[in-house]
Amino acid sequence: MSTPIVVLPNGLGSLRGVQHATCQSFLGIPYAAPPVGPRRFQPPQQPEAWDAVREATAYGPWAPQTADVPGSPLPRDVVAGDDFLTLNVWTPDTQGRAPVMVFIHGGSFTTGSGAVPAYDGTAFARDGVVLVTINYRLGVEGFLWTGEGTPNLGLLDQVAALRWVQDNICAFGGDPSNVTVFGESAGAMSVVTLMTMPMAKGLFQRAIAESGAGENVHDNDTARMVSQRLAEHLGVAPTLAGIGAVPQAELLAGLAAIEASVATSTLGDSWGDVARTLLPFCPVIDGNIVPAMPRDLMHSGAAHNVDLMLGTNAEEARLFFVPDGSIGRMDPRMPTVLAHRYGAQADDVQQAYHRHGIHDHGDVAAAVLTDGFYRVPALRIASHQPNAYLYQFTWKSPAYDGKLGSCHALELPFVFDNLDSPDVQLLLGGQRPQHIADRMHAAWIAFARTGNPGWQPFREGRASMEFGDDSGLQAPDRTVDPEYWPTIEE
Repeated sequence: MSTPIVVLPNGLGSLRGVQHATCQSFLGIPYAAPPVGPRRFQPPQQPEAWDAVREATAYGPWAPQTADVPGSPLPRDVVAGDDFLTLNVWTPDTQGRAPVMVFIHGGSFTTGSGAVPAYDGTAFARDGVVLVTINYRLGVEGFLWTGEGTPNLGLLDQVAALRWVQDNICAFGGDPSNVTVFGESAGAMSVVTLMTMPMAKGLFQRAIAESGAGENVHDNDTARMVSQRLAEHLGVAPTLAGIGAVPQAELLAGLAAIEASVATSTLGDSWGDVARTLLPFCPVIDGNIVPAMPRDLMHSGAAHNVDLMLGTNAEEARLFFVPDGSIGRMDPRMPTVLAHRYGAQADDVQQAYHRHGIHDHGDVAAAVLTDGFYRVPALRIASHQPNAYLYQFTWKSPAYDGKLGSCHALELPFVFDNLDSPDVQLLLGGQRPQHIADRMHAAWIAFARTGNPGWQPFREGRASMEFGDDSGLQAPDRTVDPEYWPTIEE
């Protein structure tokens, strides 16, 4: 097989990729200059051009982040390096004009990479889609806000990557007029935010949000409070210069300490709005890049011209409570605290969920967090977006003696049709239900091609597609109790 070479139309240079049996791949392509030195804490800038053909045969470095936790059901093989604002492309044919899908990874805005093996785009390219995965600045580098400089640098990186796609994807056989941006968790929150950002307008026509909606942003005061507490922990001034002078290893350790403080103070209000988002670092409403709460902007029609598919997993929060055993040590007050935090209404939280067969404190807390943090926000957006398609993923992993259930991130290997990927085997618990992957992967491709995944929009009978052992359309959706969650608009 011949080695594929593409010439980028923006004049940066040429790339040599890899020819596979069913597609071609081009990895580690810089879409922006390394954000270090004088470019640190600055908006993304154009990468330098190169003369010789550049090898695009291996992934680039990851954005700075903490090391992987041994035994995690979502392992990360972090690769360090400065030139991490890169993207990866899989294409069926560089001479074609195929639909394009751009994936934004999750990881609480502090971890992750487009180079995770489970995000390999071979199956998408095999089925006629150009698949792009991206890196973007995380944590302090991407979402610190002290009141100085430019906020939301991680979002600006995502916009820069989408602009790169508009300018260059035709060289890879992609159609820049048919782009779907999709993401999971923090990536899904990014997707919904991008839908309402003025500078992202016109960069994509369709969007898919997996387990993340439009409510996970901070106001200015909250963002500055986080930077203040990080600075206090590091013993420096709460400024870009003060925090930026801290060595990267100490900075990442400080970030981990802040995350741990948030996680252990869930019963209190010491973190303000972070107690609701559970994210110390995330997009901030600055009035310009992020004009307002994305949910509110969508409700006012800011993204009505964008086709949207969104959904959640049936037991999202079990990923956070089962692997570390905390589900069995849950404070009995936690279900009530979470219910109040996310706007549920019931005199007895435990009793409300007992009616649905959920009894233990830990199980109830996980169910309340799943509904309040994930499902209800998705329903709120679907209720207002005229062309929104809703789904729920319900297949239960047998991992951790069957306790992991239909947890957060479990749908990803099904969407990417990568059930054999080594990094998802612990998550899958030894099972590989290919028939579910076939249905989900096909629905994502159908949506990217046509804007319709194969079922009716949510506002036509409040319809929701279930992907699991008992797949099928629910109309109306019955995934949450409308009496307990009255904020869902009919």
